Amino acid sequence: MDLILNRPLVFFDLETTGVNISNDRIVELSLVKQFPNGNIDSCTYRVNPEMHIPESASEVHHIYDSDVAQCPTFKQLAPEIISYIEGCDLAGYNSNHFDLPVLQEELLRAGIHNDLRAEHKFIDAFVIFQKHTPRTLTAAYKHYCGKELEGAHGANADTLATREVLLAQLRVHNDVPQTIDELEKYTTLNRTADLAGRLVYDDNGEIIFNFGKYKGSVVKEVFDSDPSYYSWMMNGDFPAYTKQVISRIKNNRTESASNRAKTDCQQLNSSQPPTEDMLQQLAAMYSKKKATKKGEKNQLSLF
Repeated sequence: MDLILNRPLVFFDLETTGVNISNDRIVELSLVKQFPNGNIDSCTYRVNPEMHIPESASEVHHIYDSDVAQCPTFKQLAPEIISYIEGCDLAGYNSNHFDLPVLQEELLRAGIHNDLRAEHKFIDAFVIFQKHTPRTLTAAYKHYCGKELEGAHGANADTLATREVLLAQLRVHNDVPQTIDELEKYTTLNRTADLAGRLVYDDNGEIIFNFGKYKGSVVKEVFDSDPSYYSWMMNGDFPAYTKQVISRIKNNRTESASNRAKTDCQQLNSSQPPTEDMLQQLAAMYSKKKATKKGEKNQLSLF
């Protein structure tokens, strides 16, 4: 089977200073764009991470501080990268777990607030391989393409290999879908809400925690019952995109409560006398607001 495209698909790979999504930086980025008509375009960037590249990382991708000292920073490259992937979907190897969250973090640090999840479909060739024969990209390349991967752990070599692997997977496995919409579902192991996997969707479409003491609990309900948990996350070492998602949940919750209160007050100020239900709702809202303020006061007293 062949890959069915309605718009371009950009295969990409990152080389970084490490594996911490929140703190590590990109040192090399390669993009290979496949158009619906089969044409291919590509570009590769070396990036100054504005930090020391640990020796352990350099031993893997062979990129050292001196190699990128005179290269542009990601902030300088970001507009060009966003322009290149605009109107395209994205594909990588183990990209859902690492490359996409790191790319999103770098964009936010650069002051570009494009939401990759909202604007692109994500295809992960590693998930297809994992479902059939769990191994590395080098092994996948050998298995599907019958060739040795020269230049492994170089962004351009890995990106080109990922494209060949995905196209070969479509030919080898009859159960692998051809369209981008179906491929995204097929290569998504968990329906994450924040890319890093700290927040996921449950069967009812609610965003729940995927870690810690509230794992499995609905985020908005936790923030209602334990407001300090939101503050702890915002001040903690969580990815910027994760913080953006929980801020959106918190703000939507606060706005909804405010709108309900305004409606109730308008009804109370009308010529119609308040009903028993309205009085009970306002009493509950007042108690909840009082409890929240008390929690915030106790939290402040700890510092």
